[in-house]
This record gives sequence, C-alpha cells and structure tokens, in this order.
Amino acid sequence: MLEISNEKIAQVVLMVREGRRGTPELRGLFERMTEEEVLSLVVVMWIGRGSFQTDEIPDAVTEALGRDAPLINYLMGTPHLSDHLENGAEALGVRLSEDEDDLIRGG
Repeated sequence: MLEISNEKIAQVVLMVREGRRGTPELRGLFERMTEEEVLSLVVVMWIGRGSFQTDEIPDAVTEALGRDAPLINYLMGTPHLSDHLENGAEALGVRLSEDEDDLIRGG
C-alpha cells in the first residue's frame, strides 16, 4: 500500500539530519517525488510518531488525502522528521541504516 522506496526515505532522513530540513534542496527532493511517494512518506512519518499503527495504514492514507495544506509543506514544517521516519520505517520492518550507508558512500 505504501509507494516509496527505502532509499528515498533514507535520503530524506539524511538530508534532514544534515540540517537541510528547510532548504530548497529538500523541497526539490519532495517535488521530484510522485504524489504517491509524498503521501507514503507522510504515512511512514505518522506511524513513526505514533499517530497511527502499522495496521491503520488505510486510515492514515485517507487522513493524508483529506488534508487541506499541501503535503510537501506539511513535511517541510514537521519537527523531528528524520526521527519519525526512521521510527516509522522500523515499525514497518524496514531498517534504513544500510540504505543510509549506501547513500553516504555513493556521495
């Protein structure tokens, strides 16, 4: 049901950790993502912060689709985004550390 690669989640985590949370580079990354990827990123973030459980993904998707504000702006303004994404990925059984290492090594 989620439509985003582990590598893209890891890339966002790394950019946010590097202090680029509010930068044009991060916004550009979000804008290059499909709508489904951005939506999935929001859902993973919500799972990571405890707003939804892993078995509530359809409810989280419905909630995200019903938001008035653009999801990219919402993500850009979310405190602790990298922590929430890592926690959400882990709750979904995904460890991002290998993807993060690959991205770091790859430049």
